[in-house]
Amino acid sequence: MLEVKTEIKKYLKHCSLDRNLSRHTLKAYQIDLSQFVAFKASCNFSKDNLIDYIQYLHKTYKPKTIKRKIATLKAFVHYLYYEEIIEFNPFDKIDTSFKEPLRLPRTIPQNIIHQLLNISYKNITLAHTECEKLTAVRNTAIIELLFATGARISEICSLKAKHIDISSKTVRIFGKGAKERILQIENDDVIAILMRYNHLMSDYIHPDGYFFLNNRYNRLSEQSVRTIIVNLEKQIASPIHITPHMFRHSVATLLLEEDVDIRYIQRILGHSSINTTQIYTHVTSSKQREILRTKHPRNKIHITK
Repeated sequence: MLEVKTEIKKYLKHCSLDRNLSRHTLKAYQIDLSQFVAFKASCNFSKDNLIDYIQYLHKTYKPKTIKRKIATLKAFVHYLYYEEIIEFNPFDKIDTSFKEPLRLPRTIPQNIIHQLLNISYKNITLAHTECEKLTAVRNTAIIELLFATGARISEICSLKAKHIDISSKTVRIFGKGAKERILQIENDDVIAILMRYNHLMSDYIHPDGYFFLNNRYNRLSEQSVRTIIVNLEKQIASPIHITPHMFRHSVATLLLEEDVDIRYIQRILGHSSINTTQIYTHVTSSKQREILRTKHPRNKIHITK
């Protein structure tokens, strides 16, 4: 009899050690697979059981979540088949494809990014204690790095001190699947705030340790960064809710609007496929439509008929 819970543990260990997947991804896999086990108590990987589960997902979740949960289950079943734990792969006879509605990435207007940076630096000058100043410097460094690199929040929080080379003005980022990319920081303000934070934390940051630390000198969590941004958002009375990932979308869109080749943007963001980066062309098309509608001189010429 197939001990599914045991095999899930083995699979997650394989994903961690052999595939070097992040803690965030492993946690998502565990949640998705545990959900399937809870849905099908028999844990029979028959075609009918899998189809029932997929139908349940379509009734319960949004397309993006459905896609991820199916992909997780398919990868696990493929692993079982590859390891000869099951005799055949039932997904070979199941069509899981569906058309996902196009959702354009949400971006931050440039004037709001400007306001966020301004208030971040202002918080440093208004700090009453050394602790407040250190926190404000760290928070500013995070905002600057999010905007300078377009990196994912998990990539920023996972940065080690040795990954940031101030002298060469480069940051080594490890993305999904431990894929590595090196980005140049070509802005003096960004370099200066990173240097300032590194200097203030020199007694606590170690080369093999995390660069961004919380007040207990442990790795700063992704949720903490979200809270930092929400607090800044409130300070400027932002008309929109801002998330860390919106910085990534904004960098890509603004670069595209500056006529940067999409393949360079793909490399900067660390996308495996150009198809993922193509979504930003839809955003700039929307912007183009708005420009032609509001700025084109023909719209200012009224004909008397």
